[in-house]
Amino acid sequence: MTDPVSRTILLLDIEKFSDRDDVEQAYLRRMLYDVTDRALERAGIDETLRLRADRGDAVMELIDANASVTALLRALLTEVPAQLRSVNRMASKSAQIRLRGVVAAGYVAVDEHDGWVGSDLNHACRLLDAALLRAALRERRDDFALCVSDAVHAGIVRHDHPGIPADAFHAVTVDSKNGPLKAWLHGPVPARSDDHSGTGGGGAPVPGASGDGPAPGQAPPAVFHFTGGSPSFGGSLVAGDQHGVSGGQVTGNVHLGGTGSGTGGDAA
Repeated sequence: MTDPVSRTILLLDIEKFSDRDDVEQAYLRRMLYDVTDRALERAGIDETLRLRADRGDAVMELIDANASVTALLRALLTEVPAQLRSVNRMASKSAQIRLRGVVAAGYVAVDEHDGWVGSDLNHACRLLDAALLRAALRERRDDFALCVSDAVHAGIVRHDHPGIPADAFHAVTVDSKNGPLKAWLHGPVPARSDDHSGTGGGGAPVPGASGDGPAPGQAPPAVFHFTGGSPSFGGSLVAGDQHGVSGGQVTGNVHLGGTGSGTGGDAA
């Protein structure tokens, strides 16, 4: 295995790739490679400064640390959306291509099987697969959603270079098997995602996701307070310890329907 070397990591992934048939997948892969190559050329990064790995529905690029990350981000924010609009304007519905992207930085080694190894690369892949980034793309009219690592934000984005507006990036936190990962999402933070944080990955809290009240348009949950006795509500008998009560504690025997006496013990 080679010694770890500092690299810029670029990941691009096709949305809903597995929903397409073989012919459509082959077309989308060609479009992905064309979009990637043109963006890197626009950034002045030629083939001698990068390594590519094919992931079927995604492409991974390891870019030489001496290449301009500023130029890369500028190209991703301008060239990629323009290319996608041009391609999709002439494509059928089944051939529409929409992309998620991640730019990160870190140390990566190449093993004897030409595999790439490094925790920074692993973290970049986690960001690419995050529910929050998927949700961000679903909610946008644009065909591209970009997320950058905390290191890329600190080194490039926060300095507000021309073509890379710092205020267009928003701090987010996504869940991963390695724990929470902080990153920065370009554009609006989605209202909902499948991340376990109960927020838009670090944005505003999602109503109802963390016990902070019902979502808009939803009725508040029922709240029961019982302190003994045998109330009857109609329905079948519920026996044993009861834990599905919101907002309070139930004690004493509880009978839901039926005419017999309770046999299920105290509910708590």
